[in-house]
Amino acid sequence: MDNPDIKLKRGNGRGCRYALWFVLILLLLLIGGLVYLLLDELQHSRQQARFFSDAAREAGYRVKPGPSKAIRFPTSGGPYDLRLGYSAMPAYLQRLQARGYAIASQAEHSDGMVALADRGVTAPYLPLGLFLPYHEKDQAGLSLYDGYGQSLYQSRAPQRVYADFNALPALLVNGLLYIENRTLLDADTPKRNPAVDWSRFSKALFDKALHLFDAGYRAAGASTLATQIEKYRHSPEGRTSSEQEKLRQMLSASVRAYLDGEDTIAARRQLVVRYLNTVPLAARAGFGEVSGIGDGMWAWYGRDFAQVNRALTDASVPVAERAVVFKEALSLMISQRSPSVFLNGDMKVLQSMTDAYLRMMARDQLISPALRDAALRVSLRQQRERVRLPAVAPVAQKGANAVRIKLAALLGVPRMYDLDRLDLSASSTLDLTLQQQVTAELLRLRDPEYARAANLDNEYLLQQGSPQGVTYSFTLMERTPTGNKVRVQADNFDQPFDINEGAKLDLGSTAKLRTLVSYLMVIHELHQQYAQTSREQLAAIRPAAGESALRRWAIDYLLQTEDTDLTTMLEAALERTYSASPGESFFTAGGLHTFNNFDENDDGKILTVREATRRSVNLVYIRLMRDIARYYMQPATTASGETSDEDEEAMRREYLQRFADREGRTFLAGFYNKYRHKSATEIDALLVARARQSPKRLAVIFRSIRPTAGLDAFAAFLQLHLDPKLLPDAKVQARLYDEFGPERFNLNDRGYLAGVHPLEMWLVAYLHEHPQASWSELVNASTQQRQEVYQWLLNSKNQAGQASRIREIKEIDAFKKIHQGWKRLGYPFDVLVPSYATALGASADRPASLAELMGILSSDGLRRPTVYLDRLHFAAGTPYETSLTRLPTNGERVLPAEVAQVVRRALAEVVELGTARRIAGAFDLADGTRIPVGGKTGTGDNRFKVFARGGALLSERVVSRSGAFAFYIGDRYFGTLIAYVAGPQAGITASPAPCRYRC
Repeated sequence: MDNPDIKLKRGNGRGCRYALWFVLILLLLLIGGLVYLLLDELQHSRQQARFFSDAAREAGYRVKPGPSKAIRFPTSGGPYDLRLGYSAMPAYLQRLQARGYAIASQAEHSDGMVALADRGVTAPYLPLGLFLPYHEKDQAGLSLYDGYGQSLYQSRAPQRVYADFNALPALLVNGLLYIENRTLLDADTPKRNPAVDWSRFSKALFDKALHLFDAGYRAAGASTLATQIEKYRHSPEGRTSSEQEKLRQMLSASVRAYLDGEDTIAARRQLVVRYLNTVPLAARAGFGEVSGIGDGMWAWYGRDFAQVNRALTDASVPVAERAVVFKEALSLMISQRSPSVFLNGDMKVLQSMTDAYLRMMARDQLISPALRDAALRVSLRQQRERVRLPAVAPVAQKGANAVRIKLAALLGVPRMYDLDRLDLSASSTLDLTLQQQVTAELLRLRDPEYARAANLDNEYLLQQGSPQGVTYSFTLMERTPTGNKVRVQADNFDQPFDINEGAKLDLGSTAKLRTLVSYLMVIHELHQQYAQTSREQLAAIRPAAGESALRRWAIDYLLQTEDTDLTTMLEAALERTYSASPGESFFTAGGLHTFNNFDENDDGKILTVREATRRSVNLVYIRLMRDIARYYMQPATTASGETSDEDEEAMRREYLQRFADREGRTFLAGFYNKYRHKSATEIDALLVARARQSPKRLAVIFRSIRPTAGLDAFAAFLQLHLDPKLLPDAKVQARLYDEFGPERFNLNDRGYLAGVHPLEMWLVAYLHEHPQASWSELVNASTQQRQEVYQWLLNSKNQAGQASRIREIKEIDAFKKIHQGWKRLGYPFDVLVPSYATALGASADRPASLAELMGILSSDGLRRPTVYLDRLHFAAGTPYETSLTRLPTNGERVLPAEVAQVVRRALAEVVELGTARRIAGAFDLADGTRIPVGGKTGTGDNRFKVFARGGALLSERVVSRSGAFAFYIGDRYFGTLIAYVAGPQAGITASPAPCRYRC
């Protein structure tokens, strides 16, 4: 009989086994379920779709007025962000705001976008900021528009792109997917994450593990098209530098793929488009950076974009033609792995790899055997010629190029190449229609018949020579609350050079305008000094020795009038008279000069400053400039009116030392240019040639330039440079060597004994010791020697000689003060020629600077900025979008309003009665309304002349001729019109001036 306890235990054992099996089955089901879910997730990405689409939905931005309260700019230094300017936008915005622009609107990021940029989707477990998710641009670049919205300039990079997936040739898509990602466009998995190919990713992890044990084992990459795009656009230098960077690429690509929801089919198609449009393909000389298949086919193989697409899509195209194009395109897709190596290196390697892919594609029935065989017969050959961009006539781009140059300066972009690739739209101040009309008119002026019809062959104009040699430049500006806006900047010079801002021209009598302003500013300064002084005090001011004529006139004028109003005094100053006689010689700029009037009928006249301005009389303005210079040379006396003898002597010595330093530099510069880049032997030969050959002179030279050389070297020097008949014996040579040692004579004496300028001898000695010495080093090293050479001047008893040199330095100082006034009014150069001839244009000018001066005069003495750009719009349609507008400005006062108004009235008389009277009434309205017009004409005639000792002209060479008219029209418009002839043909052209005397 069975034991009941034993039966019970057996029953419990079976129950335990059933329980264990049940648990095991549940576990297996659970594992199976997890595996199923994992495999399903790997294939269909359902959970990823939900997670990343939520993250993308929360990462948004809105463009709002004013500066953004939350915005993040790229900091990784990726090529895409650098090229389009997104990384540099903080610097650009800072520069623009410092230069008168304000942010009108800007993108403001959501909290989700800020979180992604700062921490990524993995926070707080793995802090990793992502690249911002948005629909990026395949093509971008600089767009410029005129003030009315017309397109002025367009630059796009890449230049040749596909608009959408439907525009892609199927052959191109199949080739790309076969190389990179064959299942990317699988429609059975609509939510699939294109950023990760799990089979390639797992193999890459396995290879990475093997690499840890075998350093020579090459691990396969796990990049997909999506992560490749993130890499070459946003990773530093377009490279994957670490595992963390790879993770950032994958996560960023994942969020970007789900921007439009969980279904990624459209996003995956767009990846193909984006990749083919923008894949980096190295750089080509003459073209620059090459991105995308379209630009790549043109830059590397010389294929037109339309030709490529027709060959790959049109069934009627012969197989041979399609094979060539397809093989070239396939080779570019293969070369992206290392484009600089494949495309700039041996093409045989790239051809071999391309042939291998052709065979595999035919094997897998992606291309036909006929296409494969035809393609295998093709040899890859790059176009040999340097790539040349389509030529655009420079004259048609002058306005646009001027705006681009100003924009580059505003942003601090050093190259136009980089500027053209910025994602930027800018509105310029130019009027494109008017710009084109003016350019066309200037070009027509080169036609002899048209020039004759325009009366340009009248007296004093193009009476001889051809108008084809004349270059015209025209600038028109408008005064507005935000600054002086450039409406037209055009010329007919068919080269990129900008006449308006780049040329340094002698514009002749337009310099009289600057001189007139300087003159009236002196009167204004004297008015400030003496207008409030009582008559008794004025009467007590006695003429001082050498007192300025202008100071004495101001004192006498205020003594004789009850009306001390500034405008009245300025008008009275225009009535001061000067002789127009050319019979006087003028000591200026260190020499004696004579000048002539344009019209000989003026020679015997006494003219007021007002009339001389109307008629542009040279000699009046020479004398006026002399008075201005003397005003600055003779400052007002001290209260006591006396200075001590010690003070006067100290001042005289200081002036003479400055003269010695200045003239010494001049001589030294000539010697430096003579000896630079010469060998020691050549230097010695040049110096010896300056002296008459004699043992004594050569001894002085040798001992001065080679003070430490021995007697044997001296003997060799004499033998090399002295006539054998004059060569002394060894005993005499030894005596000469000792007698003319450098310690026995100072530098001046050695120069006198050698018959060579002492500074020239010093320079040669210094170059022997320091053959690589620069000009600045020589100047610093010769400070003491320059003073030593002119010691005779400081110790001279010739007071007249010292006085002339002191006067020369004082004149230089005076012109520095005049220059300061001109600089405040926009004069473009750093120095003035210290000569009365500066009043006639000797110091040159620029058309743009003359226009700026006219703007100051037309705005009653306010200097407003010259504006080429009204609005700038960065990164439209991106999270970095920012627009800026020009702020109003009050301008800077650089002239008293009274001075500007008086000058304007004088310029109006130039048009009504003077040298520009042909323009009078030209702008009056049809209803008879008179539009005030004023201006100043000028002509420049530059010639290189050689004179004999007695002053006779030996030869003359014409360098250039120019004519100019600086004008204002009404109360808002002003500008310049310039005509210029360069080279020998200027000698046969009567005058290129648009408005010369009686024009």
